[in-house]
Amino acid sequence: MLFLGPFYNWINSTSLSRVNHFPLVRLVVYSLDKTILYLLIFAALRCVWLLTTHRRTSFGHELKLGLFMGYLILLFMLTVFRDVYYPWQLTFHWDRPLSVINLHPLVETLKLRQAASHFDLWYQSLGNVAWFMPLGFGIPWISTHRRRLGSAIAIGLVTSLSIETLQFMLISGVADIDDVIFNLIGAILGYGFYRILHPHR
Repeated sequence: MLFLGPFYNWINSTSLSRVNHFPLVRLVVYSLDKTILYLLIFAALRCVWLLTTHRRTSFGHELKLGLFMGYLILLFMLTVFRDVYYPWQLTFHWDRPLSVINLHPLVETLKLRQAASHFDLWYQSLGNVAWFMPLGFGIPWISTHRRRLGSAIAIGLVTSLSIETLQFMLISGVADIDDVIFNLIGAILGYGFYRILHPHR
């Protein structure tokens, strides 16, 4: 880790024996560390682009854009690029059979009800909903041209399918239609919160 190594070591030394899902804690801290790096790279490229194109902007808009990009980067780090830090570390598996993709809605999610702990069930369902709510909220928040529900649904669908496709090709997760369903619900709910908070728009 480039930025949060001392923080992770402190958590590791104080909480490892008391946290049941410590691998999840490690994933979050590791993903935040990578998010900081790539958000700094994005900010640098954004500054260069603004200077070369002389595009007029405002501090408020750039702050909102930075927050939204930070969310997107963190989302992909948590779901897709879990075990790699740099792009050249990626290994694509082009010969995977399509049969490993779950295309039966809610079947695998409902199976989790039979587990001793319902943590995976709630994380699979409510977790996927919660992670896409900022997407549905953020799209009309940062863009004056994409403030309709259709835009939130379309971008949410593309983002979710991109995650599932990359998980399939990188073997970094399970490609599951349930994730797409819950992601879209989250994007719609996030858009609904935006409309509640900004009815005049």
